Amino acid sequence: MTAHIETDVAIIGAGPAGLFAVFECGMLRMKCVVIDALDAIGGQCAALYPEKPIFDIPAHPRILGGDLIRDLETQAQPFTPLYLLGRRVERLLEEDGHFTLGTSEGDSVRAKAVVLAAGAGAFGPNRPPLDHLPGYERSGAVRYLVNRREDFRGKRVVIAGGGDSAVDWALSLKEIAAKVTVVHRRPKFRAAPESAAQLDAAAARGEVEMAIPYQLHGLKGDGSTLTHVTLSTLKGEERDVEADHLLAFFGLSMELGPIAEWGLGMDRSHIQVEPSTCETSRPGIYAIGDVATYPGKLKLILQGFSEAAMTAHAIHPRVHPGEALHFEYSTSKGVPAHG
Repeated sequence: MTAHIETDVAIIGAGPAGLFAVFECGMLRMKCVVIDALDAIGGQCAALYPEKPIFDIPAHPRILGGDLIRDLETQAQPFTPLYLLGRRVERLLEEDGHFTLGTSEGDSVRAKAVVLAAGAGAFGPNRPPLDHLPGYERSGAVRYLVNRREDFRGKRVVIAGGGDSAVDWALSLKEIAAKVTVVHRRPKFRAAPESAAQLDAAAARGEVEMAIPYQLHGLKGDGSTLTHVTLSTLKGEERDVEADHLLAFFGLSMELGPIAEWGLGMDRSHIQVEPSTCETSRPGIYAIGDVATYPGKLKLILQGFSEAAMTAHAIHPRVHPGEALHFEYSTSKGVPAHG
């Protein structure tokens, strides 16, 4: 369904920085719409490492990526943000001090300020070139991320890839899946050495089957339900592996897309901002998180949180012109009632 929406702030990107920006804007009585190309909130935390621990979030010695997103969503919930997911922002029109964003689904969002929290840009999976792939994607037989580990209990799972995601999920799913087969074209993995060593040990114990040196060649089934994944060597030798699911971890293709044509100050694939406000070269448009750059910038989630707070305060005069903003601690003001 398409939507025609008026809001105070349009946030592009539903990763950690974008979600915390909803909270910070809400604390200053500013409504937010959040747009993301993925079908779920969370950005890379949800897409790449929902069940991997993060160790540098203040007050959390260890927190899983998925749990961090859950807590950020809960924190933003009192301000009732509207999430427009599974769509890209493709158009921007500025007039009368407002910005109108058009999405790939035909939505129109009119806002007084725009916050780019798009990480490295809109991203999607690098798909293997296999026949009949879309039907298996629609049924969930072929996936590029894991939202729920329990979906694979008792299933035959083929995991393709040589990086951290492939190795980590092989180690995690071997505990609940009926069978896990790891497909890689060479013995050496690009994963953390300790994780790769654990995978080798699991294979030696017979807990994981290693299909090396093989690559994906085809899918067998009825176009929706998967029964086998066909593998091949570079010499053309083929074998079929029984499978209910294929998890293909070949990385993400990332790009800013149409945002790169908005006349913002670009530094390669990043957007230059004023460090004290995170405003871009175009007044009223701000950038936070990994997509933003300035001298001394650190690509840390906690820095994105700080930028979200600074940006909300910088935007306040655009949304509430002439209204004095007195800085208050949340311990004093609490969470304002959403109006």
